[in-house]
Amino acid sequence: MKPRPGVDIPNHRGRTGLDRAGAGRGLDRNPGVRVRDVELTSQGWHVLRRTTFDYRRRDGRWETQVRETYDRGNGAAVLAYDTARGRVLLTRHFRYPAYANDHPDGMLVEAAAGLLDADDPHTAIRREAAEELGVTLGPLTHALDAYMSRGSVTERLHSFAAPYTPSDRAGTGGEVEEEGEDIEVLELPFPEALAMTRDERITDGKTVLLLQWAALNGPFAPHPAPRR
Repeated sequence: MKPRPGVDIPNHRGRTGLDRAGAGRGLDRNPGVRVRDVELTSQGWHVLRRTTFDYRRRDGRWETQVRETYDRGNGAAVLAYDTARGRVLLTRHFRYPAYANDHPDGMLVEAAAGLLDADDPHTAIRREAAEELGVTLGPLTHALDAYMSRGSVTERLHSFAAPYTPSDRAGTGGEVEEEGEDIEVLELPFPEALAMTRDERITDGKTVLLLQWAALNGPFAPHPAPRR
C-alpha cells in the first residue's frame, strides 16, 4: 500500500502526528485511551483526520468514540510592546471563518502570529514579527502556551511578549502576498488596546489573553513578573 501523506509520512506541510496509534507508535501516555484507527479525510491547506479510539470512563467502562481533528501544526504569537511610549503593535486583517460566524466585517485585530513550520517557537515568532509588523524584536518573554480550540484543532500556540522601539521598525510589515495576506499594522496605546478587549473590538482569543497577561503579569503590570 502506498504511504499516505499526513498519516504514514509527512504531509505537504511537513507534519505528521495524529497517525500515532497505540504503544507501538508512542501514543501511550494515557492508559485510559486506546487509539484503534486513523483515517485521512481531507488534505487541503491543512489536514483533517477521523480517529476511532476506546476511552475508559471514570466508572471503569470502556466506550468507543470517533473524533475529527484538524491538524494545522503548532504556532507562535507575540505581543510587541513599547513601555516608554505605552504602546503595542497589533495587526488587522480579514478572517473568513469569523466573518461567516457573525463578526461584523471579518477584520480582526490580533497579535502577530504564525505557524512554526520547521522552526522552533522563538525563531518562528521573530520571523512572523519581521514579516507582519516590520519590526525586529528585543528579548522574548514567554507568556503562556494554550490549546486555542481543543475540541477539534490540534494546534498548541506558544505566546510571547517582546519589547521594541521606533528605531526597531525597519520595514512596513503587512503581508506575505503569495499566502493571501493583506495585513494592516496598528500601533495602539496599551490602555486603548486593553479597552478593546472589553467592548469586543478585539475578539481574537490569543490577543485577549496576551493583553490581559501584559496588564496582570507582563510589561504593563504594576509589578511585572520576572522574565523567563
